[in-house]
Amino acid sequence: MIKNLGRKKLSKTGSHRKAMYMNMTNSLIMSEKIKTTLPKAKELRGFVERIITDAKKGRKMEVRKIIKDRPAYEKLFDILAPRYKDRQGGYTRVIRIGFRKGDDAEIAMIKLVD
Repeated sequence: MIKNLGRKKLSKTGSHRKAMYMNMTNSLIMSEKIKTTLPKAKELRGFVERIITDAKKGRKMEVRKIIKDRPAYEKLFDILAPRYKDRQGGYTRVIRIGFRKGDDAEIAMIKLVD
């Protein structure tokens, strides 16, 4: 019996989760830092790092399946991939900010390291 396959569902359907990761990835690539809840930031970290690694290796079709936004796609290959060419991994950092006022959810900032 398979209990857990390693990813959190975040109380969302698979298609909603995929769309959320794609949108958050585009925002993170374009602005290089975003604020979100801590569980979403932790799950997004692996998603973004895999995409940056694919961009470093020149896998344009794999990246294009995830990044639909043309400016984000171009920034990924023109700016971010050369920036991280000598780095083995760990392209993102999750920083805890505090708690949201409305529902007391823990907020974190995920940003690309320099």
